[in-house]
Amino acid sequence: MIIFGVSAANAQQRPLITDDIDITPAGALEIGVGVDFIQNAKFPLSGLKGDLTRVGDIRIRQGLAPNVEIQIEGTIQNYLAINSASNPSPIPLNVTGNSTNDFSDFTISAKIKLLNETKYLPAIGTKFGFQMPNTDQARGIGTNQINIFSKIIAQKKFGKRAGRDPLVNLYGNVGLGIMNAPLNTFTQNDVFLYGVAGIVRVNDRINLVAEINGRENTRSGNAPLGTESVGEFRVGTQIRASGLRFDTAAIFGLTRFSPRTGVTFGVTYESPAFIPIAK
Repeated sequence: MIIFGVSAANAQQRPLITDDIDITPAGALEIGVGVDFIQNAKFPLSGLKGDLTRVGDIRIRQGLAPNVEIQIEGTIQNYLAINSASNPSPIPLNVTGNSTNDFSDFTISAKIKLLNETKYLPAIGTKFGFQMPNTDQARGIGTNQINIFSKIIAQKKFGKRAGRDPLVNLYGNVGLGIMNAPLNTFTQNDVFLYGVAGIVRVNDRINLVAEINGRENTRSGNAPLGTESVGEFRVGTQIRASGLRFDTAAIFGLTRFSPRTGVTFGVTYESPAFIPIAK
């Protein structure tokens, strides 16, 4: 799930897609892999609608310093079972039969923690990055455009105890995405990015999670094709077992161009931090 794609996804605490402020320990690598099943996904640029399966939704977080990490995210393969198509299509398509598949447009970004949380104030950070044009737009799923974004992150934890996760972790994002308009030369659409999420600890192994996340077109009229407003609500759980964090969530679309419903499953592994041995 990519921030400019069907569901505005980023490399966060699966199954959520809103950015937290927590930084992966320097030298550690966190890898999350998931599968999504989406009903009534919409692709206005190609005019296709159908049921989307995302296989290998990868989120990688690498800690570079105590307050800096880099992220790589994208989907290895998207499969769309086509239910309907615009005739004629807004763009030339290379699609045969009632299905199509393609890679996603991968995103590379950096997250920086600027201020630590205090007793009364939240932690503050920033994230910025760009989406690479990996897709083939003729396959009908991706836009094959370079898009950039930046956002501010705020996070506050409640009920913290030494050696244990907080009882409640609340965080949110606001930002700006600059999206190329695929059909309009020398044109872009600036979209408002937003996300609000919460994680509630049930016990040392189980968390309940929920969020609202999306992007909003800032133009007074209709957005250029491929840059429409999309948003979704997610609610689910995280379960720790065998050194891994398993997750699942239900997905509900919030806008005209969002998917209707869906479900996601995934697992996350974090490697130990590498600590150089002093000579």
